[in-house]
Parts: sequence; C-alpha cells; structure tokens
Amino acid sequence: MTVRFQSLKIITEKEILPAADYIFDGKTIQPANPDTIAENETLVDCKGLLGSRGWTDLRCLSGEPGQEYRETLESLSKALCQGGMTEAVLLPNSNPPIQSKSEVAYIKNHTQFLLPTFHIQAAVTKNFEGEELTEMLDLNHYGVKLFGEGLVSLAHSDRMMKALQYLQKFDGVLFDQSQDPMLALFGQMHEGIPSTMLGLKGIPDLAEAVAVQKNLEILRYTGGRLHFQAVSTLGALAHIRQAKKEGLAVTADMSIYQLLFTEEDLLGFDTNLKVMPPFRGKKQQEGLMEALVDGTIDALVSNHIPHELDAKNMEFDLAPFGMAGLPTFIPAVVTLAEKLGYPLLVEKLTNGPQTVLGNKGENWDSLTVFDPSEEWLFDEKSNASLANNNPYINQTLKGKIKYLINKGKMEGINE
Repeated sequence: MTVRFQSLKIITEKEILPAADYIFDGKTIQPANPDTIAENETLVDCKGLLGSRGWTDLRCLSGEPGQEYRETLESLSKALCQGGMTEAVLLPNSNPPIQSKSEVAYIKNHTQFLLPTFHIQAAVTKNFEGEELTEMLDLNHYGVKLFGEGLVSLAHSDRMMKALQYLQKFDGVLFDQSQDPMLALFGQMHEGIPSTMLGLKGIPDLAEAVAVQKNLEILRYTGGRLHFQAVSTLGALAHIRQAKKEGLAVTADMSIYQLLFTEEDLLGFDTNLKVMPPFRGKKQQEGLMEALVDGTIDALVSNHIPHELDAKNMEFDLAPFGMAGLPTFIPAVVTLAEKLGYPLLVEKLTNGPQTVLGNKGENWDSLTVFDPSEEWLFDEKSNASLANNNPYINQTLKGKIKYLINKGKMEGINE
C-alpha cells in the first residue's frame, strides 16, 4: 500500500519545513510532487499536523516478564505509540531480570511483530546485586549491545571498570543512572526547603554529582562508551560538559518531566510525583534547559516506570518511585515547544538518541506525525498503558499522535 501524507510540515533538527507531500511506499518515506497523484495511493490529509523521523525513547520499563500486572510488552508497545515512539530501549529490571540469553530470546519473540523496535538493555551484574558479572560477551552474540543496571546505579567501582573494558570488545555502550547510594540512603525527594517543610529525608545534588564524577574518572582510565541516564543536577552537568570537551566517549539523557515539575510541586504529597531522580529546584531546571541547548544533554526520555494502583495509593514515604510518562509525552513536548522550539526537542528525540545507540539512520523508514493543537481527555479509558501513576490523569491535555511508521509498519492513532 502506498500512502501519501498531504500538506505535512516536517520538523528537522534546524527548522520546520513548509507544508509538502510525502510518500510512504511500504519501506521508506520520500518527498512527493503534490501535482502528480497515482490512482493506487491512499491520501492522508495532514493540514495542521507536524511530523519528523520516528522518535526514540532510551528509557522505559515493562513489567513483563514476571510483573505483567504493571505493564506487558504489548501494552508498553501501545504506550510507546501513544507517546510517539518508534524505537525504545527496554530497561532490564523485570522479574527475572534481563540477564541471560533466555530473557533476551523471550523479549525478542514477544516484540518482533509490534510496531516499535525494541533495543534490549541487559543487566551488568546478576540480579543487580553489584557482584557477579553477567555473561556480557555471550549476550552480545544474541544481539545485545547495551548494558546497565537500569533503575539501579552501578555503584561498585570495580564492576564499572570491568564492564567498560568488556564492552569495548564489541563496541557496546554502558548505560547508568549514576547516584551514590549511601548519600541518597532513605531519601524520598530532593534535599531542599520543601523536603524540610514536609519532614521528608532529602536526596542531595551531591549524590548524583559525585557518582558522575567518579564514573567519568573510571572512563578516562579504561576507555569505552558511557551513557548517563536521567541526569538532573548542575554538578553532574558540569562534569559531563567538561568530559565532552576532553573528547571522552560520553553521552547523557534526561527525563522530559524534569522540565515540567520542581520540588515545589511535591508540597501536596502527590505520590505520582515521586520519581527517581527526584524533581529538583528551579535553578537545576534552568540548568537542564541550558544543557539541552548546548548539547551536554543528547536525548530526552520518558523514564516510563509503570506501577499498579495499590503501589502508589499509600503514604508518600512508602510509595515506590516512578511515573508512567509515555501516555502524556506528546503534551509535554507541545508544552515545552513554546519555550524551546520543536526543532531542538525533535533533535533530542531523533538524531540524539540514535547517536547514543550508534545508528546512522541513512534510510528514512520511520515517521512520527502529531497534531499539536488537538485536545483530549487523559483518563483510564484513553490511557494506552496499564498504569495510571501519572499526575495528569483525568485532565484535558493538548497534543496527540496521529500516525506512526516504522520499518514497513504503519499505525493511525485515532479515537
């Protein structure tokens, strides 16, 4: 089937192009002559719509295998589509963890027919205990190039060093959400005036900055490729910025919702706003925006961590960390575009994450099309994820995905 997207404005990393026609021939997307329409073409009116190459999410979690009540691979696929993603990196923190060829084979078998392309991040240490290394070389034979502890920081310095050394044998990438576990021990939110007012144990900026600095020193010693996930502090940004100037093979991402909320928003004890890393102050938020602009941050992520209803329906200090960020990802992009512009945001969802993955993307075979002005009610019925742990639940939002294409697969997202 040949599909013609008529009057579609394409966003590049530099600009929004004038409205034009684009043809999807079943494999790739190409610019088309608006005056020559073939009989067998399916016409799609895209007036008022924006599009770009398909988006990539470097950080999302599925409960499957083992915790399907949180999120299945199929429901995660639907949530990714709702968020505009055509590719995603799957965190290894399932039960059992993704740490052997059995789990890798399971994931591949259950995702091969889904629209998004899944990249597997396998665990570095068995059961995330920070001790015995997984069979990284063996896992690479099954196509795994990304390794990390996912929701857990790889705090053991020797394991960090050995992982970086092993991964160089096949140009692998080590992902890490760096945080010193002892400095963050028992922490519930960012350490500041609001945490003191609420009587909650705070997590200082230092916990992240010290861990990032230490891991960069290890990278200088070993070589290899290191990607920092969900960066949230000024200290960490300064270390990463300097490392890039020195030419180290380091990249970084940040959670998109860090640009929408601050520590002040937790004064109402909403457990849906309890995330890791925690929401920081206004100063850190401004620093993150600057880091997006100057290239210190390479990618934006959903940091989609689904939870069942009962998990968040309890006292703040007992509730788990995490937000189901994918269903409301597009409204977040639309909101931030007013300040940052679509070209910058799209660059952090296309070229940025693809560079982290080591892909050049020569063929244009993916497409994300959205309506930036359409309003819709985000509730349990419209939510594509199984999880409702999102602060926007039961609110009217602006911005909605309309069409997705990825490697020959196409989906129209409609009511």
